[in-house]
Amino acid sequence: MLWIAITSSTFFHGEAAFIQRLFANGVDIVHLRKPGATAEDCAKLLHGVSADNRSRIVIHDFFELAETYGLHGIHLNARRNTVPGGWHGHVSRSCHTLEEVKRYKDTCDYVFLSPVFDSVSKHGYASAFTYEMLRQASREGIIDNKVIALGGVTPDKISYLRQLNFGGAAMLGCVNNLAALPENELIEALNKMNRYVKG
Repeated sequence: MLWIAITSSTFFHGEAAFIQRLFANGVDIVHLRKPGATAEDCAKLLHGVSADNRSRIVIHDFFELAETYGLHGIHLNARRNTVPGGWHGHVSRSCHTLEEVKRYKDTCDYVFLSPVFDSVSKHGYASAFTYEMLRQASREGIIDNKVIALGGVTPDKISYLRQLNFGGAAMLGCVNNLAALPENELIEALNKMNRYVKG
């Protein structure tokens, strides 16, 4: 199962090192999502990440930075919903309904479906799907290895997502809540998460 981490919406001291630590301890892809930031702020963060690790970052805004910094790809959402001319790399997209998944899945490397569970980071942002809705979507092949679960995803929910045939788990709140931990505790927590996701 693919393990994706999404950055916090705001910048924090030591964030580049934190991103590198995520990659070193099992995270496959990091989505750089900073609504309200400037291109210069995002570039500064990317500059602090090694070239190898930048090649595993997908950006949600400022698509022009993808080529400049050798990023893994771009992510389409309500703010930026079209692929720029000449782009032939990785494309992913946010979906909030099963209809959107059906519409966009075949033209993307993967899509996010959210919110699958009640959000960890956004108070009052509740799940949009019942278990039976997700079970039926899985039976119909709407949910498959190109669909990544987002929204309230924590390690204890991984086996549930695996049963539903999700191709991956995207984590925002539960991963970014670890950023303030001392390094040894951070590594221990990430390794534990990794065992759940990759187990």
